Amino acid sequence: MPDTVFDDYLDLVEAARELSIHPQSLRRLIKQKRIPATMFAGKYLIERDKLEIFKSSYDPRPGRKPIRRLL
Repeated sequence: MPDTVFDDYLDLVEAARELSIHPQSLRRLIKQKRIPATMFAGKYLIERDKLEIFKSSYDPRPGRKPIRRLL
């Protein structure tokens, strides 16, 4: 089976599963422009490499995050 251009993308449900969050939470992050996504045929598509970059710094726990201090 030949590789397609879509092999580099995840749909909303797959990406949410990858981040261990609800698809609606991911939709909210996309609307807040915190994660880039492309709308194609009525579905959000997220690039795998962009998702990995986002995932490396994302904390899925709700609420305010503690501020890290140097001292």
